[in-house]
Amino acid sequence: MVNNMSNDLIIQFNDVSKIYSIGGEEVKALDHANFSIARGEFVSIVGPSGSGKSTIMNIMGCLDMADDGEYLLDNQPITEYSEKELAKIRNKKIGFIFQNFNLISKMTAEENVELPLIYQRISVSERKKRVNEALSRVELESRKKHKPTELSGGQQQRVAIARAIAATPSLILADEPTGNLDSKTGLEIMRLFHELHESGNTIVLITHDDKVAKQAKRNIRINDGKAWEVDE
Repeated sequence: MVNNMSNDLIIQFNDVSKIYSIGGEEVKALDHANFSIARGEFVSIVGPSGSGKSTIMNIMGCLDMADDGEYLLDNQPITEYSEKELAKIRNKKIGFIFQNFNLISKMTAEENVELPLIYQRISVSERKKRVNEALSRVELESRKKHKPTELSGGQQQRVAIARAIAATPSLILADEPTGNLDSKTGLEIMRLFHELHESGNTIVLITHDDKVAKQAKRNIRINDGKAWEVDE
């Protein structure tokens, strides 16, 4: 069982299971997973393809629900939130960073970063301030008028990180954030995550790469739906 004794827990998985039916067969994507993550931690969840990593991210990010067990977000069972509250959580409390960047190709870098803030109904002046601050933090102010096709892979990922942090989330979920990048660019992105962590962000990094995982302060390994803490 993976555990964290801090009283200020942001994430708790208590015997969480998720079963999918594929081709008439039941597949246990998560099998009584137990772990917790405290506010301000930098944790990696590492495992091979098909191990249950994406399922964990989807449940953590309130994109999917467990079939059994309990997921507590900020000490409240996720089942107690309404659909409207869950939508607010996804938009404001959780910052998502994906392997494929998920940028809108017709929008500039600054427009991509601004979009979630529009959904939050934040004022124009506050939006502009946050967008500029976020792009400055990832060192992309000079490229803010460029569209994704005019940016390198590393620059696109930095835009995705800026989009996540502009909403000032309490939790950042990064799914294979270096997966589509060369090793040098991957190291630059990891440096950014270290900076974000040092400034107080809670980061959960999901990866299949042990070298990337080891850069987090704590590692949780998952395989065949089972989760356990990796001894350093």
